[in-house]
Amino acid sequence: MTIHLLRLAVGADSLESMRQWREEARIDWNGRKVVPTWTKRAPNRQAELLDGGCIYWVVKGAIRCRQRFAGFEMVTGADGEAYCAMMMDPELVETVAVPKRPFQGWRYLKPEDAPADLSPGMTAGDELPAHLLAELRALGLA
Repeated sequence: MTIHLLRLAVGADSLESMRQWREEARIDWNGRKVVPTWTKRAPNRQAELLDGGCIYWVVKGAIRCRQRFAGFEMVTGADGEAYCAMMMDPELVETVAVPKRPFQGWRYLKPEDAPADLSPGMTAGDELPAHLLAELRALGLA
């Protein structure tokens, strides 16, 4: 059963800066290109995350994009502390913007609560404003 993670993109000012940041972080891992994302606590539900799960990134107060999981690796940092490297597919997939308040660390995200991908040909500015979309959803129209 698939599960996702929700995480703040701390330091990303826009989707473009998020793309640049993730592009610069690419590495080779087990024969494939991945982008590591570091966390202190390893997720307990790794098998569910690897079963089609993604990190949904919160950029400037809204969920804006996602990356698919490729694997996990425990590493020891230069400080001697253990960290989990969550290896992500390099492709960033833009999603419909959904407002999200700040939080620390990461959170599990149920598939039914994950925002939809933007339709082909759409850009981040093409979707409805979040408050209008929320009203339409409340009325059962979206």
